[in-house]
Amino acid sequence: MSEVFSPTPAWQEQIFKVLKEGGIQQVSYVPDAGHAHVIRRVNEDPDMRGIVLTTEEEGVAVASGAWLGGQRHALLMQSSGVGNCINMMSLLQSCRFPFLTLVTMRGEYAEFNPWQVPMSKATQASMELMGIKVYRAERADEVEDIVGAALDFAFEGGEPVAVLLSQRLIGRKKWLRN
Repeated sequence: MSEVFSPTPAWQEQIFKVLKEGGIQQVSYVPDAGHAHVIRRVNEDPDMRGIVLTTEEEGVAVASGAWLGGQRHALLMQSSGVGNCINMMSLLQSCRFPFLTLVTMRGEYAEFNPWQVPMSKATQASMELMGIKVYRAERADEVEDIVGAALDFAFEGGEPVAVLLSQRLIGRKKWLRN
């Protein structure tokens, strides 16, 4: 089976714009179709560095190292990767590092993969239990403002923050049989 995607929605370009204008220099990620546009734009930008991860918790360490090195970082991941990060997120509280992650949600609206559902149900609560402020974007017209507010909260307020990008916002995945 192969995935079919429609043209890039404007809100995805707005995310890149907010990250760029907010001084993000490093973006780490495990490849994800929901973040594909932002990943592509980061990798095309000579002033930003895209860092491919083998697992999401590496991104928490990369974010911490970026901050210690004087750079701003954003971690892109899918909700199924949040569970991989819980232990590493203790670093954020212990060391008081600012942290920004954008999480594409799975296991919600029109999900076809039952393996995505359990972590989806636990994503927000897990992050909040680790001391991370969670914002949620449900509609395209609110994405730019929410991501901008999260970036300010992280890097001006010095706090760990996550933006959950709802599965309804991202849209249904369509699969074609080959």
